[in-house]
Order: sequence, then C-alpha cells, then structure tokens
Amino acid sequence: MPSFLAPLKWLYVKFGIPSLYHTGRDAWLIILARCCRMFAYGAASLIIALFFSSLNFSDSQIGLFMTLTLIGDVILSLLLALVADRVGRRRTLFLGAFLMVLAGAVFAFFENFWILLAAAVVGVISATGSDNGPFRAVEESTLSHLTTPETRADVLSWYVTTSSLGSAAGTEVAGRAVDALRNLDGWSMVDAYHGIFYLYVAMGIMSMIISLSMSARCELAETLPRSESSEALLSESQQAAEGRHEDNDEHNKDLDFAPLSESETPQKKGPFTQISSETRSIMYKLWFLLIVDSLADGMVSYSLTNFYMDRKFHMSKSTLGNITSTSYLLMSCSTIFATPLAQWLGLIKTMVFTHLPSSAAVLLFPLPRGLPLTVALLFIRTGLNNMDQAPRAAFIAAVVKPDERTAVMGITSMLRTLASTVGPSITGLLASIDRFWIAFVVAGALRIGYDLGLFALFVNMKLYSHEPEGHAINSTRTSHEEETQSGRRERAT
Repeated sequence: MPSFLAPLKWLYVKFGIPSLYHTGRDAWLIILARCCRMFAYGAASLIIALFFSSLNFSDSQIGLFMTLTLIGDVILSLLLALVADRVGRRRTLFLGAFLMVLAGAVFAFFENFWILLAAAVVGVISATGSDNGPFRAVEESTLSHLTTPETRADVLSWYVTTSSLGSAAGTEVAGRAVDALRNLDGWSMVDAYHGIFYLYVAMGIMSMIISLSMSARCELAETLPRSESSEALLSESQQAAEGRHEDNDEHNKDLDFAPLSESETPQKKGPFTQISSETRSIMYKLWFLLIVDSLADGMVSYSLTNFYMDRKFHMSKSTLGNITSTSYLLMSCSTIFATPLAQWLGLIKTMVFTHLPSSAAVLLFPLPRGLPLTVALLFIRTGLNNMDQAPRAAFIAAVVKPDERTAVMGITSMLRTLASTVGPSITGLLASIDRFWIAFVVAGALRIGYDLGLFALFVNMKLYSHEPEGHAINSTRTSHEEETQSGRRERAT
C-alpha cells in the first residue's frame, strides 16, 4: 500500500467505518431512520417554544406543555419497549412513525392549546429536541443485537453522529424556512411556524417506509422452549416403541398425551420480572444517576435554550437557526471521535471526561452579557454533550443479558424521560418571574454531580460477561482494563 494512504486507512479503521459496513443493511436503515427523525426534531425544537409564544401561551403554559408531552412519551416508550420483542421490533418502529405523522399533522393545522397538547401526549412530538419517543430504546437494542462486542461501540457512535447531523440540518432548514415563509405575501409568523410541521410529517412518513424495509434479522431470535424439546423426544420414543407388544400401546398413548410437568411448561414473564436481579442491581445505580442528569437536561432543553437566547438577544430566526445548526454540526464532529476515544480511555472514562466540560458550560451559560461568549459556551455544551451516548449504550449492552436489552433500554429511556418531565415546568415558573438564568445554574450543578457519580460507581465494572458463545469476552474484564486491552490491539496491528 502506498505510504500516503496509510493515514487514510488509519482514519478509516479508527472511525469505525469497517464495523458499520460489515454490520449490514439493517443497521444502515436504522441509522437513516433516526437521521430523518432527528431532522424533524431539530426543526421542531427551534420553533416550538416560539410558536407557542406567538400564540400568546404563557411561560407557565409552555413549561406545562413540555412536561405533559414528556409524560406521554414516558408511557408510550415504556409500553412499546416492553412489548417490542414480542410483537416485533419493526412493527413497533412503524407504529411510532405513524404516531409521529399524526402529531405533526395536528400541529400543522390547529392552534388550540388543548388540541395541541392532546396530539403531543398521544402522538410523538419532540418538545425538547431530544429523542424521547418510543424509537431509541428499540433501535439501540436492535443495533446491539446486530453487532458484536468488537463492533458495537463503532456502530452506536455512527448512530449518534448521524442523528446530530440530522438535527443540524433540521434547525438550519427551519430557521431559513421561517424567515422565507414570513416574507411571502399573506403569511404571518404563525403560518410560517405551521409550515415547519409539514416537514415533520414528511420525515415521519420516511421513517414508516424505512421500518417496512428492514429485514427479519432485526427481530430477537427465539430459543427453542423446553416444551418443544420434550415433544420431540416423545415423538422419538413413540417411533422406537413401534413393534412392541400390543399391551404397551395404551401406556405409550398415555405418555404421548400426558400434560407437561410444571417445570417443563414455559413460564411467561412479566415486563419487569424478565430482568434478572443481577442486572437490576447494576441498573438501579445507573438509573439513579441518569435521573439526575435527565432532570437537568429537562430544565435546559435545546428548545428552552433557544427560547432563552431569543428572549435575551432578540435575534432573527435565521440567525438563531444558524447558531443552533452550527452547534449540532460540532456535536456531529465530536461524536465521530467517541469510538477511538472509548478504545483508548474505556467506556466510562470517555463518558465522564467528555460530559464534564459540557456540564460546566451549562453552569456558566447565563453569565456572559454578550452574544459571542454565550454562543461559545453553547458550542462547548452541544459539541461535547453527545459524546457519552454511544459509550453509554455500549456499556449497558455490555453489562446486560442480550434478551433483557430491549426491556432495560426501554426502562432506561422511560426513567430519563420521566425525570426530564419535571424540568420544563420548573424552568417555566422561573422564566415567569424573570429568573430564567437560575435553571442553567441548577442544571449545570446536577450534571456535574452525575458525571462524578458515574466515575465513582462504574469505572471498575465488569463487562461482556453475558455475550453469546463465539462473541464472549473475558468476563473479568472491566471498563478500566478495557483501556489496556485496546492499547494492545492497536500495537498488534
């Protein structure tokens, strides 16, 4: 190989492109679906609080709307995640996309607060710009199912990276589209905001088409129940018994039709009992920390951050869209480096060391009086904010049994969304008394507490002890030891 191609090959491998390619078409479709969805979420996050303000909804109403919308997301996400493996992951994704189309259509035509609220609660609308709906847990579980421990972090990193690109494109298009539509004859600002939700509907339809294009590889492979094995053995015994004395026929018939014993009857597990006590002991600690982090994120979601900046600096919508879009592009660029950084530092260290500066930027965000420094802090926050997502999903997959992943990730998503429901109402109340800035200070402090707790509790956690045969990795390996192992692999190549 020519020497000038060596750096390109190094980048090609380090950025996980071979892992993404070899995982196959279904992984590409899942990533494309999320990119389309985040385009819609990015567009909505830029204008939804401004849309409500233009309809003369109060700050308290805006906060209440976001809280109740997130509660609806919690219920829908949990229900669909817990049944996804039984009814089919592709069907679940299709249903979620249909609800997204339904909610977007209502927002495109109606202006009544209660009608919009009902559509957001029952359907799928992103009030915060985050992926809090029923999709993410199912998609991450499916990607974990399609990948191996060696390729999983790479694929999940691209899953996060492309979603940030979708958000960036959505906010950029929305900002420019609002200004363009506003300048048309007969179009008011409210009409321009309505127009953005046509894009939301289009992305929902695209997600429906993509879900129909996925193959059966996305579904959870079922193991042979003991009852079926018993029936097979009984059939063999019946064949072997042929030719025996006629007096044994009645006895053999009794054996053939005897009911299965209680131990042989497959036990149906409830939604929560399907998660083992070993997994719960790990996840309880992680869930507590994620609740703290999500409460903070709910207080200063991207929709509320855009609302805060618009109120403080009175920018045009295209300028606000440009700033938000640039921050999402920085987020996309940074998440590409999450995989090589995780190979070097380990999953937990990558999560903590990238998220901590982002948390500090949230804490300091209200301090600058000028726009340039405020934008710089926003870029630090968003640029580093999502670098922990792929390592976190890979970490959960590494410590959870394969047949528990969809349920665990669904409950994780539910708890995160439930915690974030409190945030918008708190921020709405603070904004109504002209204390909007306090939300950023409290949120930054909570996020820093999450980062430090994550490092203290999980840096030495054992990984990959539940992988299937052929994909298993030494169960004594910890996230700290993973760093050493990654270095050895790199020197070996």
